[in-house]
Amino acid sequence: MNKLELMKTANEIRKGVVTAVHSAKSGHPGGSLSAADIYTYLFFEEMNIDPKDPKKADRDRFVLSKGHTAPGYYSTLANRGFFPVDDLTTLRKVGSYLQGHPDMKHIPGVDMSSGSLGQGISAAVGMAISAKLSGDDYRVYTLLGDGEIQEGQVWEASMLAAHRKLDNLVVIVDNNNLQIDGAITDVNSPYPIDKKFEAFNFHVININGHDFEEIAAAFKEARETKGQPTAIIAKTVKGKDVSFMENQASWHGAAPNDEQYATAMADLEKVGEALCQK
Repeated sequence: MNKLELMKTANEIRKGVVTAVHSAKSGHPGGSLSAADIYTYLFFEEMNIDPKDPKKADRDRFVLSKGHTAPGYYSTLANRGFFPVDDLTTLRKVGSYLQGHPDMKHIPGVDMSSGSLGQGISAAVGMAISAKLSGDDYRVYTLLGDGEIQEGQVWEASMLAAHRKLDNLVVIVDNNNLQIDGAITDVNSPYPIDKKFEAFNFHVININGHDFEEIAAAFKEARETKGQPTAIIAKTVKGKDVSFMENQASWHGAAPNDEQYATAMADLEKVGEALCQK
């Protein structure tokens, strides 16, 4: 995919996020929208995966450590062909396989059930160690929230990852600067995030998480890094491309009503139309 195709795909993924959360009348749109470009590049460009064979042995693994942003994950998987896009409207409904948090037993393409903050990166580290012990060449990617890295378990896992020289592991931090209670600087500041990961002996890359050229370069650099894990700190906008959600902590875990849904979809349609002019 070229840059324009990736941007169009990310826009479709954002539409899926808004549609799913509106249908469920609950969920987490803000952090799903901020991570949409990262999701897009991972699942459409970076990772060795096959929607027709979700459990193939040599697939790259992905762990959504900030599991509450499942709407973004599900919309990405659906648009990639793992299951029908129409199923997104069943999010959080009784009997639906699309639960509020990722479920590896029932959702094609999900490698790890997650949701308890801090635990996903630990699972990812375990997967990366397993690959090293088995001599397998698959890579492991895990996406964390910047509020999530206030959890101590994140740093225990990071310490082990560096100690084991897991150059097959990439940790991505969705640094949108907001968590459920407000700005991360007000709640419990993790800054400087890059220096902390450097202190834990990670190779660290800072990027604009909405710029596909920077995203592509970062993952290429991660692949070329040997002897240590990589942390990509992606600066993003919470609620990206939905006018009334951008940079608003209140949209961390709230669903739009019918009027807000119409506005949000109109915002995303405008983004799509602008991309078609390019």
